[in-house]
Amino acid sequence: MPSPLEGRRFWIAGIGGAGMSAYAVLARAWGAQVAGWDRVHTPYLAGLGEIEVEISEHAPDPPAGWEVYVSTAFADRVPGKSRAELLAELVSLRESIVVAGAHGKTTTSGMIAFCLARLGRDPAWLIGGDIPQLGGNAGTGEGLLVVEGDESDRTVASLRPRIAVVTNADLDHHATFGSRAEVEELLARWLDAAPEVVRGEELEPYPGKLAVAGEHNRRNAATAIAALELAGIARSEAEPLLAEFTGAARRLDRRGESGGVEVWDDYGHHPAEIAAALESLRNGGRVLVLFQPHLYSRTRHLARELAASLAVADAVAVADVYPAREEPLEGVTGKLVVDALVELRPGMPVAWLPSVDDGARFLAAGARGGDRVLTIGAGDVDRAAALLLELLE
Repeated sequence: MPSPLEGRRFWIAGIGGAGMSAYAVLARAWGAQVAGWDRVHTPYLAGLGEIEVEISEHAPDPPAGWEVYVSTAFADRVPGKSRAELLAELVSLRESIVVAGAHGKTTTSGMIAFCLARLGRDPAWLIGGDIPQLGGNAGTGEGLLVVEGDESDRTVASLRPRIAVVTNADLDHHATFGSRAEVEELLARWLDAAPEVVRGEELEPYPGKLAVAGEHNRRNAATAIAALELAGIARSEAEPLLAEFTGAARRLDRRGESGGVEVWDDYGHHPAEIAAALESLRNGGRVLVLFQPHLYSRTRHLARELAASLAVADAVAVADVYPAREEPLEGVTGKLVVDALVELRPGMPVAWLPSVDDGARFLAAGARGGDRVLTIGAGDVDRAAALLLELLE
């Protein structure tokens, strides 16, 4: 297959992000020369191979004559085209399946790409999280392109796949949308423009064997099978492979056991995702949670809903807000979630510990054999898992 981007030169600001790193890998595989910059080292940089990356506090000037693409995190600091424009071009170059929705799109995209790969269909994929069984978040095969779309900055609206998939609709990005109805309208318009569509919320949960736990993953599996059927894969071919799929990194990820206590990690940052994770971990014992809120805007709007989802746990430590791309908002800290949680569950062991490390120490001190400890959030709370395992020895 010819290299469709031969002779192009792309410089990417924010290349260490989950999405942009994947786009960089595929653009290079398709013939472009790629380089970039990021402010900090991220785990995704390890997958960039020979792509040259500069790490510095401030973005350098891009090389003269290169096309500049900028991640959402740096859109107001670095001039250039948006990540949506880069992804839209990649999608336009290959017959594709794009998976969008508020919850479950990483896992659903991973399920689709995994089944296609195991069936010898040689897919390419761009997914916003690592799929360990596929070796990363980007694949460069010559078959269908499987893409995790994103409505957080309306990127998905510019994508034109053959098969458009929406797992579900919810209000998760308060800096972009004013209501859930606005999200639903965007996704509905996008589906209307696609030749073939899958609406996950209209499907019954998948009843077969799965290696990943939770009712939400049964819905993800049903959505994945529907998309695969549209791509010409028989249900009988997909089902045995779904039973082998072990999930995406940081999606109910069992990190280990120490002192009789299991430590799990999850990317959930919306009340619905937290509730799904806690439901899946219940096995008759206690569940202790270290939660790191993500984004000031989300924390301001959803503090009480976040607390309600955490209230089913047996003990909770809340860290401070992980800012990601946002500037602080006056009066918005993780303590908003703690205050609401104390009101909802008087007497429950709750701690407001802005440091993730201190939160881990609090839970480790109260944990006992048979408990499960969950670190959850879309920031860097996952680093607490290793400390928890050490403290629990």
